[in-house]
Amino acid sequence: MKYLCLVYHEEAAIDALPASEYDAIMGEVLAFREELRRSGHYLASSPLQPVRTAATVRVRGGKVSITDGPFAETREQLGGFYFIEARDLNEAIRLASWMPPARLGSIEVRPIKEVASE
Repeated sequence: MKYLCLVYHEEAAIDALPASEYDAIMGEVLAFREELRRSGHYLASSPLQPVRTAATVRVRGGKVSITDGPFAETREQLGGFYFIEARDLNEAIRLASWMPPARLGSIEVRPIKEVASE
């Protein structure tokens, strides 16, 4: 089964890290990604640009509305994702608990809904 693991963190806290600490965490992230790859769980992953680069699009009554920034005002922002393959939700949660960004924020684990093609 496929799962999307959404990485949330406070951008200000990440930006405030000393360069050496940030580089060490990124080294862990890259090593973990390689470990997922070797174990057969890895499908894709990527960090996201800061929320100041985001736009939210809504269509209501046929009219398009575009707002700068993310959809929700929260302390934590969506910072990246891992797209993984796991036996079940318990294995996906176990894998998410090993993701280095979990120590700086949170990881939301969501099963991918399979949609049958017509």
